Amino acid sequence: MKQIFIFTLFYLIMNNIRLSTSIHIMCLLAYRQEELLSSDYIASSININPAVVRKEISYLKKHNLVESKEGKGGGNMLGKPAKNILLSDIYKAVLQQPALGKTNDTNPKCPVGKHINKHLKTLYAAAELSLLKRLEKVTLSDFIKQFR
Repeated sequence: MKQIFIFTLFYLIMNNIRLSTSIHIMCLLAYRQEELLSSDYIASSININPAVVRKEISYLKKHNLVESKEGKGGGNMLGKPAKNILLSDIYKAVLQQPALGKTNDTNPKCPVGKHINKHLKTLYAAAELSLLKRLEKVTLSDFIKQFR
């Protein structure tokens, strides 16, 4: 199971920048929790376009993980205390489709092709479950302690 988790984590890092972007956003908001942070400020930390930050924040807001104040002096803050936010909450908020699960349109006449997608789906489901179980054990508060 440990190998499945490592494989899943590697896949996410390489192919799902949205998760790392959103965790970065949430870490900044938790780290500077006394302040309202603009999307420009957040984008400068991640080194990306502020429009990308605003898009990710919109998903996080839909899941009540982020609150925003509009207008002059506005910005973004956590929607609830960092100790009450699990990394799995962030994952679920930004996940549009399973991280794993894409398969090829294989040849049903091939002895491998006719079976592989079924077995890959089982493997991918186990990997996704392993990842979620791991992320459910880490609060945002615990995660940002590494940065202090």
